[in-house]
Amino acid sequence: MPPIAAALQRDQIAALIPHQGAMCLWDEVLDWNASRIRLRAHRHRDLDHPLRSRDRLHAVHLCEYGAQAMAVHGGLRARAPGGVARSGVLVALRGVQLHVARIDDLAGALECSAEALVESDSSWQYAFRITHAGTAVAEGRAAVMARPE
Repeated sequence: MPPIAAALQRDQIAALIPHQGAMCLWDEVLDWNASRIRLRAHRHRDLDHPLRSRDRLHAVHLCEYGAQAMAVHGGLRARAPGGVARSGVLVALRGVQLHVARIDDLAGALECSAEALVESDSSWQYAFRITHAGTAVAEGRAAVMARPE
């Protein structure tokens, strides 16, 4: 399916998701459509990154990047007809493969592609793949359940 929207910047992304300030991990939406999204992040090398510990940003945090890609996609899809996305809780990660130990030592941007696999009124499952310089650094599936309204 072709992209239906052009690039968005960080402030526009933050308006779509509950993650604010430094916890808004994505800097750009490159393109998206009803089933997929592509994003880019530049701040994984920041010394004050909120997920950094012991002077490192461990690759396991790429799961949060994947989950936030889902949130951004959900926000964009809900906004398209004039709505607001329901908030959710990450409930499962499956098939996660981390191809690096840490990401704070990677020069250049991270890119993510995420695709909706299963959807209902109360839950969503996506596949995500995060790359650096064209090489996969993490991939897997994430499931989110909607918070009760």
